Amino acid sequence: MVEKVFVVAKELKVGKYVLIEDIPCRIVSIESSKPGKHGSAKMRITAIGIFNGQKKTLLTPGDADADVPIIDRKAVQIMSMSGSNAQVMDKESYEVYDIEIPEELLAQAQAGKEADILEAMGKRKVERIR
Repeated sequence: MVEKVFVVAKELKVGKYVLIEDIPCRIVSIESSKPGKHGSAKMRITAIGIFNGQKKTLLTPGDADADVPIIDRKAVQIMSMSGSNAQVMDKESYEVYDIEIPEELLAQAQAGKEADILEAMGKRKVERIR
């Protein structure tokens, strides 16, 4: 299974995703310098980790390749709750697995409701509950 693709750094945009130190991150700002006498334009890409919320910075030439993670969004149904963990079922593959519900969504989570899951690099995160 392919977990990442390569994109030229100058094609990245705010709101898209990039891999920094093998951590999938959402881009929050991009600064670029002009090309100098002896080189290409440099780009400073600031991003926030999807799963851990860490701020990361990538400094790269504008014409270099950047890794972009393959991100899947899935709809799941909550089967049961146990504290902050939920047992959920994927609505397409019918796979059942446990996932932790973030603190801010815990009040909305209950058995029978649907949730949106973000999946990348072998990790999963609940994004919202419908």
